[in-house]
Amino acid sequence: MTDRTGKVEVTEEDRLRADLYDFLGALLARPPSQDMIEKTRALEGDDSLIGEAVTALTRVATSQSAAGVEREFNRLFIGVGRGELLPFASFYMTGFLNEKPLAVLRRDMARLGIERAPDVFEPEDNIGSLCEMMAGLITGRFGDPLPLWQQRDFWNAHIGPWARHFFSDLEGAKNSLFYTPVGAIGRIFMEVEKEAFKMAGDSAA
Repeated sequence: MTDRTGKVEVTEEDRLRADLYDFLGALLARPPSQDMIEKTRALEGDDSLIGEAVTALTRVATSQSAAGVEREFNRLFIGVGRGELLPFASFYMTGFLNEKPLAVLRRDMARLGIERAPDVFEPEDNIGSLCEMMAGLITGRFGDPLPLWQQRDFWNAHIGPWARHFFSDLEGAKNSLFYTPVGAIGRIFMEVEKEAFKMAGDSAA
């Protein structure tokens, strides 16, 4: 949707989508702080599939401390040598780290005016970073908000091909407790986004 000047208007639905991407990014880019865990405890889910997963996460969060979640985060994503999961697009799409998907992402980041934060040392195709990028593209954090078709193109190139598989793996990971419902939220949200982008493409055809 655009306004009379031709600029993309960010609807309430878009802000909710961006909020969910930001929430997932905050939990996956780094271990959540105690403040983040307390905010998670205060969330209220509805009777939708995502809402039920949010309710499950709030229940788990009530018994978790920041230190405990950080240990779980490290077992899942860091470990000794490597964690249980490798949350990178290159790995899920090619079986190796730092491959062509990362190079393509860096090219698109430069085109869209997205710069890696100076205190981030992991490759940019980390799922947490990609969720944060998607939120920014929806709301205009890197410039003007992107229209839906450009959001779709970024999602199709960098998130859609692998994120649902990652979130399913996270949901069922041996070391997941706090992150089991995070995986469920992400998996369901990726399914919703896929269908929404498909419907938007069909209606534009």
